[in-house]
Amino acid sequence: MHKLAIRHSSWRILVISFLILGFSSASSSVLAQTSTAPYVVDLDEINWGPPGGGNGSPLGVRTAQQGVDPVTGGITYYAMFPAGSHFDLHWHSYDEFVVVVSGAVTLELGDSTQLVKTGSYIVIPATMPHSWDVPLEGDVVILVRRAGPADFNYVE
Repeated sequence: MHKLAIRHSSWRILVISFLILGFSSASSSVLAQTSTAPYVVDLDEINWGPPGGGNGSPLGVRTAQQGVDPVTGGITYYAMFPAGSHFDLHWHSYDEFVVVVSGAVTLELGDSTQLVKTGSYIVIPATMPHSWDVPLEGDVVILVRRAGPADFNYVE
């Protein structure tokens, strides 16, 4: 009976410790989030950078950085790919999270290929090869958030 009481007591201490750690982590996350300044941007008012591309990225691609995570160094940015463009097969060292804001694009993601269109949400795990093909009918705009600093590693 004494052993059971000790085990039960140890289990309760362990559970309480996890709860305290969880709540303290959650409250520090909330504090970190509230220190961020509010920001609103309208898609029609984005200040696009000059057309670029080449060496694997689509010619004519334009980007507009929206922010940088001060902890991870991950950036959030819009990218506009011109109609008919192609982004070569590549991968990143960190996870990538993408929302298709306007248009449609054919995405090769690992072993699958699919058409993603306005409103689609895509999670691209770190080191997963992927490529983009934009149809001839129109440009595509995506919003990207990276879990760490941006890098592009092209697959030959």
